[in-house]
Amino acid sequence: QVQLVESGGGLVQPGGSLRLSCAASGTSFTIDIGRWYRQLPGQQRELVATVVNSGTTNYKDSVKDRFTISRDKDKKSLYLQMNALKPDDTATYYCYARTRFQMDNDGYWGPGTQVTVSA
Repeated sequence: QVQLVESGGGLVQPGGSLRLSCAASGTSFTIDIGRWYRQLPGQQRELVATVVNSGTTNYKDSVKDRFTISRDKDKKSLYLQMNALKPDDTATYYCYARTRFQMDNDGYWGPGTQVTVSA
């Protein structure tokens, strides 16, 4: 059974930085496709950043040039480096991961980590 566990959330002032981590359990599981989503209460979950098997990344327009998604070399951990944070970045952040052999509906989710950007 694969589990994803996020860490690194917290309270930060506007303009500050945080680094979110998502660690995957499961001996044979690798994060071939990794995504970070965020969600506010009562709103739909939105996609923030994606990394695919080739290493190509993609970002929501509002976080481009501020956020960076990455994986470790063993593809067991997913990261989101968040710089120049704004109050609008406040949300619960979720990681999602699957292997390249799985369909999107078969992927795994972490329980979420809260990020609050406030003075």
